[in-house]
Amino acid sequence: MAKRERVVRMSVEQPLWRALTAYRILTMLYASLLAVIGRDAYERPWVALAFLVVMAAWTLATLPKVAGAASCTKRFLGADLTLALTGILLTPLADFDAQHIDGTTLPSIWTAGSVLAFAIKGGWRWAAFASSFVAAANIVERGEPNRDTLHNVLLVWVASIAIGYVVEVARASERTLARALEIEAATRERERLARDIHDSVLQVLAMVQRRGTQLGGEAAELGRMAGEQEIALRTLVSSGLVPTTRVSEDAAEGAVVRTVEVDDEDGPSGAADCDLRSLLAPHAGSRVSFAEPGAPVLLAPVAAKELAAAVSAALDNVRVHAGQDAQAWILVEDWPDEVIVTVRDDGPGIPEGRLAQAEGEGRMGVALSIRGRLRDLGGTAELISVPGQGTEVELKVPKVFRNPDDSRGKAGSGR
Repeated sequence: MAKRERVVRMSVEQPLWRALTAYRILTMLYASLLAVIGRDAYERPWVALAFLVVMAAWTLATLPKVAGAASCTKRFLGADLTLALTGILLTPLADFDAQHIDGTTLPSIWTAGSVLAFAIKGGWRWAAFASSFVAAANIVERGEPNRDTLHNVLLVWVASIAIGYVVEVARASERTLARALEIEAATRERERLARDIHDSVLQVLAMVQRRGTQLGGEAAELGRMAGEQEIALRTLVSSGLVPTTRVSEDAAEGAVVRTVEVDDEDGPSGAADCDLRSLLAPHAGSRVSFAEPGAPVLLAPVAAKELAAAVSAALDNVRVHAGQDAQAWILVEDWPDEVIVTVRDDGPGIPEGRLAQAEGEGRMGVALSIRGRLRDLGGTAELISVPGQGTEVELKVPKVFRNPDDSRGKAGSGR
């Protein structure tokens, strides 16, 4: 069966890198504007001009470096911080009075961008490391720091550590999300495999066991072996047939990557709708009555096939649990927003607690072949049974088909 892959990428951290990119550009322009406006105040304007040209060129040339965690290397962070510290310490050389008046440094608030890069890359510890160097440089540049200088230094220090902490929390949340997606995908795949096994292999093994017991002799021994294999397979299905899914965390990019395999046989999402009646009509016979609205009952191909498979599973339960002589009825109702299929029989019904017991024994007919299928379609399956009065299974599927990958929730109990 052909498979195609769909990859979904999610990242809480990536918007922070985009914001940092914009911040660096805007603060570069802001620092340049301040230098142009106050150029007459500089004793050595060529020092300020030379630094700002270097800073602008560096900012524009390193934009790809702050596009994500992978490209933002330790070497780049060190060079970027060095440039910011150099700009702070060069301020007195460009304007000696900057040590005594309430002026700004040459890089101005551009320096905070370097510290924020540390915070986003490595968390609050890296942020504390970088902001401590910036604080020390500002204090050295001022010579005699005043209250405003200390206030600004403390603000950058606290803000950068806070952002670094938020980034660490976001990364932890993404790891949790990746694990949850992995468990969900594995559970859904296990249920799909279990449905297929229940609808094919387990049914055949159960039939071989019954027929072998009836025939006796060597056939009885074959039936006994088939029964043992049925029990072993049911136990395997119900206890942990969980395949490995390809869910990875790209720590460098801060993105959770989820790869989902989808059957190509269902065709494109825009494929023509399928008439449900054509899939259910073959069930009609001497002991199964089929009633339909007399007009096409159109559903998406995937939904129609899964609903028909759930009906088949319900009829299998009728034959196995209600007996070969039981009568069954299939009723199809086509409503504007949903399709309802009801399967009813006149058997002895289901004793109270039998469904939970069946699930514990690995008999997942209702849990997987019926309720599991309907849940994946965004629908519901309701089972009503009164001992001595038969069983009724009502299957509801919405007309607007929902992709099974979007399903949530847990399967119900099985028969």
